[in-house]
Amino acid sequence: MTPRHHGVRWRERSRLVRMLRLWRTRNPTTFREKVRYKMLRDRRSLIVTFADKAAVRDHVAAVIGEQYLPRAYAIVEDPQSLLDLDWPDAYVVKPTHGSGAAIVMSAAASADARLPEARWGWVYRHVRPEFANPHDLAAIAAGWLTKLYGQGPNREWVYGQVPRRVIVEEFLVGADGGIPDDYKFFVFHGRCHFIQVDGGRFGGRTQDFFRPDWSRIPMSGGPPWADPERSRPAHLDEMISIAERLGEGTDFVRVDLYDVDGRVVFGELTSFPAGGDSPFDPESYNTEFGRPWTVPRRYR
Repeated sequence: MTPRHHGVRWRERSRLVRMLRLWRTRNPTTFREKVRYKMLRDRRSLIVTFADKAAVRDHVAAVIGEQYLPRAYAIVEDPQSLLDLDWPDAYVVKPTHGSGAAIVMSAAASADARLPEARWGWVYRHVRPEFANPHDLAAIAAGWLTKLYGQGPNREWVYGQVPRRVIVEEFLVGADGGIPDDYKFFVFHGRCHFIQVDGGRFGGRTQDFFRPDWSRIPMSGGPPWADPERSRPAHLDEMISIAERLGEGTDFVRVDLYDVDGRVVFGELTSFPAGGDSPFDPESYNTEFGRPWTVPRRYR
């Protein structure tokens, strides 16, 4: 596939800017610096597979088994194909070539939530089925396919290599009937060192950080801590094992998983969290998170 860079700012396509950024990131020490180092240098096909929400399913099935995958109802190149889909009662629609966009459809959504306009569709939105129809979803999906996620080859190059498709997956239900907590495992060289837990994606958002032994890391990435404090998940050991198996063969990847009523479900693999702009408070944890990560001189 030939990457499309229409609308990408000149500095994100400039060879001179790329050379300058390569020089600036040549000796990274912090987590953010190492993410930016990796973004500029890691051109392996494995990283493209990680970023592709459709292709990664085959990779996950091969490494840990297809039983950990959410059910996929459809993967389409033409959004008009969605008009012929036999829609389930609840589902998630998202683009395969980026992050941060999804339409979640279920009866658990707020009564006042509505779909975004197609031109502003790159958002997370939880909507009840009665407030949407396949034509609306197809229009939003068509808008997704016009967008280059990742800002261009001098930033998250990988997304320009992913075929632009739309995937429809099962809706995962938490113990309270809502969106389940999102467990994010920071895996360096095949070993998990940190865990981020995000809750309340569509309201009352919380975020907590732990070590693999479930001891709290006293830092913030923006949202407040959960109150009361989170208890150790019953399937934590299984999730860590899965994350480490999926992290083998690369210097760093963040493995996102869900624990849905005792069933561990794969979410996604992220090589460049926050595009190299992850916040840390206190800032000293930027160095702490970078410490287990030894970046290679050259990615092969």
